[in-house]
Order: sequence, then C-alpha cells, then structure tokens
Amino acid sequence: MQNWIGLLPVFPLAGFLALVLSRGLMSKTLAGIIGAGSVGLSFLLAVAISIEFLNTGAESFTKILWVWMQVGGLDTGFTFYLDGLSLVMILIISGVGFLIHLYSTGFMADDPDFARFFSYMNLFVASMLVLVLADNLVLLYLGWEGVGLCSYLLIGFWYQNPANGYAARKAFVVTRVGDTSMAIGLFLLFSQLGTLNIQEILLLAPQQWSTGSGIAVAASALLLGGAVGKSAQLPLQTWLPDAMAGPTPISALIHAATMVTAGVYLIARTHILFELAPSVQQLVAFVGLATLLMAGFTALMQRDIKRILAYSTISQIGYMFLALGVGAWSSAVFHLMTHAFFKALLFLAAGTVILSLHHEHDIFKMGAMRRRLPVAFWAFVVGSAALTALPFTSGFYSKDAILLAALAHSEYGMLLWSGGVLGAFLTALYSFRLVFVVFFGGDHHESATHSHEAGQGAIVEITSPSMFFPLLILGGLSLFGGLISVPVEQVFAHGVPHEEGHASQFLHTLMILVPILGVIISWFLYGSRAYEKAGQHLRKQLLHSSVGGWLNRFWLSGWRMDKLYQLVLVRPFLALAHINRKDVVDVMFNGVALVARFGNSALVLTQTGHMRWYAISVVGGVVLVVALGVWR
Repeated sequence: MQNWIGLLPVFPLAGFLALVLSRGLMSKTLAGIIGAGSVGLSFLLAVAISIEFLNTGAESFTKILWVWMQVGGLDTGFTFYLDGLSLVMILIISGVGFLIHLYSTGFMADDPDFARFFSYMNLFVASMLVLVLADNLVLLYLGWEGVGLCSYLLIGFWYQNPANGYAARKAFVVTRVGDTSMAIGLFLLFSQLGTLNIQEILLLAPQQWSTGSGIAVAASALLLGGAVGKSAQLPLQTWLPDAMAGPTPISALIHAATMVTAGVYLIARTHILFELAPSVQQLVAFVGLATLLMAGFTALMQRDIKRILAYSTISQIGYMFLALGVGAWSSAVFHLMTHAFFKALLFLAAGTVILSLHHEHDIFKMGAMRRRLPVAFWAFVVGSAALTALPFTSGFYSKDAILLAALAHSEYGMLLWSGGVLGAFLTALYSFRLVFVVFFGGDHHESATHSHEAGQGAIVEITSPSMFFPLLILGGLSLFGGLISVPVEQVFAHGVPHEEGHASQFLHTLMILVPILGVIISWFLYGSRAYEKAGQHLRKQLLHSSVGGWLNRFWLSGWRMDKLYQLVLVRPFLALAHINRKDVVDVMFNGVALVARFGNSALVLTQTGHMRWYAISVVGGVVLVVALGVWR
C-alpha cells in the first residue's frame, strides 16, 4: 500500500479537475459525491498506508514519482516522504477534511456555486497533502503556495460582497510577507548546503554549522517568518479573523485541518535547524506566548461567533509554538491533532447555529438555543470543554503536556508556564462566554417575537445526516482523542516526549483548577439566572469605567494592529505610490521610445520619392566611407 502513497493528493486533485471542467453543469448530488468522495478515498488510502507502515516498524518510506527539475546542482523531484510526522498529518488532513466536506454537502446545498465551492475545497486538501508529504523544500513550497491560493479563493468565495474580496486580498498579501521570508530562507539553505532535500539538510546542517552560528540563526529565522505568516502568529496574525468572510466549512478547513497548521508543521519538520539556533527557538516560544495571550484577551470582547473561534485558533496555535520553542516537538504535534478535532467540531456547530438563524453571527442576537438546537448545543459544550482543556477531554492531555514542558524550560520555565496558565484561564472565559450567551439566557433572536413555527425568521434545527454525523464523530474525537498516541518519537529523538514532564502536585492541581475557575466566572457573568442581574451590573460597571471601556475598544479592535499597519505601512506606501504615480522607472523606457520616434521622424523626411536625391545620398555615402578609409 505504501507504494500507492502518490495517490493521496491525486484523488482530491482529480475531484478538483472534474468539478472545474464541468463548468457548473454537474448536478449538486454528483458534485457532492465527487467533492466529498474524493477526500474520503484519500482518507481510506491514508488509513491503509498507516496500518502497513506501523506494522512494518519502519522509520520512514520514500516514493520517487518523477524528476521535476535538474539545473545548476538543484535536483528536485516529485518525491514523497512518509514518517511518523507526515503520517499524523495525512490522517488529520484527509480524515477531518472528509468530515468537513461531508458536512458541507448539507451546509452549501442551497448555494448556486455548489460545484465551484467543492472544486476549491478539493484543491485545498490536495495542496496540503503535497505540502506534508514533500521530501524536499521546493515541493513543500509548491504545496505551501497552493494552500495560499486556495485560501484566497475560498475566503472570497462570496465575491459579490466587496468586503469578502478585501478579506481574501488581505489574507493573500499578509501571508505573502511570510512566504517571501521562507523563499529567501530556501535560497540561503541551498547556497550553503547545496541541497533542498529535507533529510539531507537535517543531516548536513549539524555537520557544517556550529550551534548558534550566524548562518543557522539566519536560516531558521527566515523559516520562522514563513511559519508566522501561514500560522497567523504575531505580527502577521491580522488576516485570520477577517478570513471568517468565507462560508463556515471553509473556516473549519482552514483552522482545523489545513493552512494554519502548516507553519507548525514546517518548524517541526525542520526542528534540527532550530536546535542549531537556540536564540531563534527561544523566540518561537515567546512569539507563541505573546500570541496566545493577545488572542485570548481579544476573543473576550468579540461579538461575532466565528471571530471568537478565529481568535481561539490564533491562541491555540500559539500554544503549539510555545511547545516548539521549548523543544516539546511531539507535544506540539499532539496538540495540533487534538485541536483539529475540537476546532472542526466548534466551527461546524457554529455553522449549524448560523444556518438555523438565517446567517446571524452576532452572539448577543441569539440566546436560549439549547432546547431548539440540542445537537449544536452539545457539540458546543464538548468542543468548548476540550478547547478549555477540562479534565478527561482531548485538549486537557495535549495542553497539559505543553505546560509541563514549558515549566521544564531551563531559563524561562516559570514565565512561560505562568503565561500558558493565564492563557488557559482566558480560554475558559471566552469559550464558555460563547456557550452561555448563545445557548442560555433570554432569546434575543429577532424571531423571538414570533411563534417559531417553520417560516421566515423561524429557528430550525438542522437534522441533515450529512451535517449530523460529522458533529457526532468529531464530538467523540474531541472527548477521547487524547488517548491516541502520535507515532513521532523516532522523528524527534532529541525532543521532550509529550508523555514526560513533571511538576509539583500544587502546580499540577493549579493547572486543572484555573480553567475550571474561568468556567465558573463565565457562568456568573453570562449564564446563571440566579446571578443574572449581578452579572449584568458588573459587566456594565467594567465596560463603562474609563479603563474598562478603553480596554474593551482596544481588545475589540484586535489591539489596533490593523490601524498600526495602516499607519506604518499602508499609508506611507500609498503616499509614495501617489508621488510616483507616473512611475520613475518608466521615464527611462519612455526616453528610449522618444528617441526612437524622433529618429523615425527624421528618417521619414529623407523619403521624398525623388530618384536624384536617393542617388546623391548613395554617392555621398560612398565618398564618405572612402574618405574615412583613406584618412585612417
């Protein structure tokens, strides 16, 4: 079965081609079967390959498909590399991706561009599979840019709204900053090591570079730039909340199974380079810590149900970066897996709520949904419990491993651990704030004044099997996914295994109690009928105080990062563009064209049509040539 590894991205790629070439004439039933079925076939093949790979006990497997380019010492092929890390990734991408595709057949059933939607989704999955299976950085970069293109297409899927187009362009431009950094890093690696094969780089780099050398620091820092852009970490995180402009299944795919995990995968795959640059690896930890705290505070003030989940993704990716930065490579991959389960569950449950409420996104226009939408309610409870890392959920095991690894850090252990625990408290606050506001309290939906019978404005539970079963499966994985062992120990031989890590009983108890305390406070502020008036009074006091009001506006705006970029980057660029609106570079080329036109005009004057003038010109030319020859 391992020899069939090349078919993993082929199935969704074939689905993309079939849907595109149909030009929208294919029936929705057939388009759904091709769209979801192609990813389902990839998942079945991934399971078969995984079973064989694990049974053989091999450390890795390489499949050469064909040579791509051989030029200037660069020998790059379409070659796939399978080990424990890529094994975990293909199962997550194809498995969770299939559930999202299946859910989408119900969610997008009424959309006239049904086939176009699935064509983009299929290409997205195919690109991500190429990215994680690539044995060289050129092929990885092809998949890297492929997911960037697909994110642009999917975020701007409903292009009739100009705001969606702006969000798509923003995602494309911001991530291009990181992609440029990564491309320069590839040039540097090739110039120094003479190869872009990942395993050869990881073998040659320790032999040729000393720990902390300038070249190791530069190469790893450039790769970090690419990871920060794609995984929406500081300072390139601003694109991800706006990416919620696309349909909800797209948000689930971007956040759970594909794009934002690419940066985590890149650092994990090239981990030896970061071990050779301890300062950069430490920077990874602090980038993750700063991001998870910033996103946590921001999520507390959001009103849009999808933007809350978007900031939670930024925060959880921050935990993965924290794990990578302290050398807990397997813990980062473990949390990547559990996060894929509960974040896909939360987004798909949010999609059910949004669709039931006729595309309402404001959580304060919802309320009391738990009886009308019981499936979505329990999905949110399970997903939020896992996101909060409550005991015995999948998120508890993975986040616990990260915090223990951070505490064991030799230099900044207590600082990193404390920041991670504070982030866990914030996660509990905003996660259950979302649950309590949407599913408890009074009904604030516009249909509350109506009878709630089927009709315009009525709240309707979505019971389509294609939408129900993905929620059921993801709910089970969100609860019990922490029991799954990720087979990456051989890949990260020198890392901190996620099974290990020690803390005092007091600190370990504190790690458990802090998220629970966050849930209790959230219940007091937003969920309890007994304390409803007290909670409302406290919230009003906090928001109407000078400091509280300022913090509310500051965090609601995402720490005004967009305004900062407008001030520092966008406006100066637009000013220079206005000054240079005639383009200085074009002056040189316009001058060449002007000289050519002048010469042509002068030559035209000699074309009189009189033979005597032509004869005189010829004779004069001959005399001039002979005179010059005699003179020399």
